[in-house]
Amino acid sequence: MDVLIHLFVGLHIIGIAALLGGFLTQMKAMGRGTARFVPGMLHGALTMLVTGIVLVGLNQAQDYPVNTVKIGVKLALLIVILGLVYVKRDDEKVDKGMFGVVGLLTMANIFIAVLWT
Repeated sequence: MDVLIHLFVGLHIIGIAALLGGFLTQMKAMGRGTARFVPGMLHGALTMLVTGIVLVGLNQAQDYPVNTVKIGVKLALLIVILGLVYVKRDDEKVDKGMFGVVGLLTMANIFIAVLWT
């Protein structure tokens, strides 16, 4: 079961890499006001959601401790990110503020995962 948990942690990291990578590749365009949400950002966020849910289930099945408050905060941030990216996914340009919020929430999600013990 531990191998399965490690596999899903790896997939979860790939999801966050896709979301953050999509944001970082559009930062130059954000400065020009032409940034857009690329498909990889939506797919990365969905990957994070699915693998995160699976990880919570696998950890609870193994009777490992799960910090439900931390998971709840991370889930809330991810739902906001998913909502913004999904609604604006077909727009040619996204407002700088909205695009920046997605990047900040993504980084906040990473720091919560790493620093909240």
